[in-house]
Amino acid sequence: MTTIDTDLLVTREGTRLHVRPVRLDDEPTLVDFFAHVTPEDLRFRFLTSLREIGHERLVAMAAANDERTESLIAFADDGMVVAAAMLAGDLAGECAEAAIVIRGDRKGLGIGWTLLDHLLVHARRRGYTSVESIEDRSNRAAITLEQDMGFELFPVEGEPMLVRVRRQLR
Repeated sequence: MTTIDTDLLVTREGTRLHVRPVRLDDEPTLVDFFAHVTPEDLRFRFLTSLREIGHERLVAMAAANDERTESLIAFADDGMVVAAAMLAGDLAGECAEAAIVIRGDRKGLGIGWTLLDHLLVHARRRGYTSVESIEDRSNRAAITLEQDMGFELFPVEGEPMLVRVRRQLR
């Protein structure tokens, strides 16, 4: 990883993140990263039980960077991938969905807050009026963080275990 093609973000706790779009050649790096994500966090991120992230899903993540979607990868100073994030806009260009997953041994360092703030900046730049996520109700850490950042909670019709969190940008 070179730092030339990355945005440098620093968490409130002082953790430095080098963030850039995921590339097709990142698949081996992502395989290793997801091997260090807890099973519970995989379930929260993909809203289904997964033991590992398959080739097709990894390729889709890497190929997702286009006019509506940003798939990002965050590295620590030592080159270790510590998080992955995605911002996916709807066809109307009004609302974007945000998703973040953090390596299990790097949680509690302000990475989620910093990456979500980064995604909000990107969403504003792209002209979205709101950003939202679908969360498992038991993902209290993510829901609390999102509420602290001004997101509101809404029920997901027909899905009592899920909640929609949304933040208006304008």
